[in-house]
Amino acid sequence: MSDIGYHEHIVEQDQEGMRLDALVGSLDVVVSRSSAERLIEDGYVTVDGDVLPKKYRVIQGEVIGIDVVPPVASDVKPEFIPLDIRFEDDYMIVLSKQPDLVVHPAAGNWTGTLVNGLLAHCMQLGSLQGDERPGIVHRLDKDTSGLMMAAKTDTAQVRLQEDIKIRKIDRRYLTLVHGWIAPDTGLIDAPIGRNQHDRLRMGISEHPSAKQALTTFTVLERFEPGRFDDGFTLLECHLYTGRTHQIRVHMEYIHHPIVGDQTYGARRVKASHGLERQFLHSYSLKLQHPITGEEMAFLDPLPEDLQAVIDDIAEHSCGRTVQGAEILSELERCERKEDYGY
Repeated sequence: MSDIGYHEHIVEQDQEGMRLDALVGSLDVVVSRSSAERLIEDGYVTVDGDVLPKKYRVIQGEVIGIDVVPPVASDVKPEFIPLDIRFEDDYMIVLSKQPDLVVHPAAGNWTGTLVNGLLAHCMQLGSLQGDERPGIVHRLDKDTSGLMMAAKTDTAQVRLQEDIKIRKIDRRYLTLVHGWIAPDTGLIDAPIGRNQHDRLRMGISEHPSAKQALTTFTVLERFEPGRFDDGFTLLECHLYTGRTHQIRVHMEYIHHPIVGDQTYGARRVKASHGLERQFLHSYSLKLQHPITGEEMAFLDPLPEDLQAVIDDIAEHSCGRTVQGAEILSELERCERKEDYGY
C-alpha cells in the first residue's frame, strides 16, 4: 500500500481469466461487485497502470491498482433540505435541483446531499443503487441545476433506468457557451473517458474504457462580442447518452466552453459576467410514468443567477433563431404562470 486508500493486488494463478469486475469485487478492500463496477467505470482501478473495461480478463502477474473510495455508511441520515418538487406520487418524484447541491453522499460530501433531503421528505426510496444512492435514477453535477427524477420503489427505479438506457426519456438542457456557433444545429459524437492524469476531469478519449457519448445542440440565440469576451451562443442540448460531465466535455471539445465552468471552461471572470458555476440547466424532461404509462412533460425556466447573465448581455443579442423564439417564449409563459408542466 503506497497511499491511504490505495491498494495493489497481484493476479494469482487461480485468478487468471477472471473478469476484472469479478476479481476486484472479490477482494476484501471492495465492499461488493457493484462497488467494483463503479470504481472501474469511474477510473479508480488500473491494470499495470492502464484503465481497462470491467469485462477485461486478467492475466497472472498483472498488478491491479485500486483507489478505494470509502463507502458511505449504510444509515445515511435524513436531513431537512428545501426541495422544489414538481410532481410526486407513490412511485416517483420529479424535482428541480438547486445549484451547489451534491446528488448523493460520496467522498468529501457525506452529508447535506439531495439524497439526505429526499430521505427526510419521504423516507421510502428505491434501493437498487445501494444504501448510499437510494432512489437515484440519474445524476446532475453539483453546480448544474434543473429537473431530476427519483424513484420511490424498486419497480419504478428499474423502469426509469431502463427507459434512460433505451433513450425513451427525453432530457434537454440550456447552456450558454463562449463564442459564436454558426450552424443552427449540430451533432457531437465523441467518446468520453476518465482523464488519465486528473481523475476529477473527464475528456475525449479513444481508450478502450471510454464510452460512446452523443449530444445534439440547437442554437437559440447568439450574442455579439463585447469588450471582454468573444460573444456567446445560447444552446439547447439534447442528451442521447448520460456520461459524466458530457455536455461540459463536448462543449470544450468543439472549442466553445460553457460560461462559468471552472473545470472545463475559460476562467475569465469578466467574460463570465461573474458567474461562478457552469451555465447549465436541465430545463425539459419528457417521460412515460414508470407504472401507469402516462405521458408526462415538465419545463423549468432558468434560475435567477443564470437569467441574470442573459439579462446582462441582452443588448448584444443578434436575435433568436426560429427554434429559440419557440422554446424561450414557452419558458417565459411558464414562468409567468408558474405552471411547470404535467
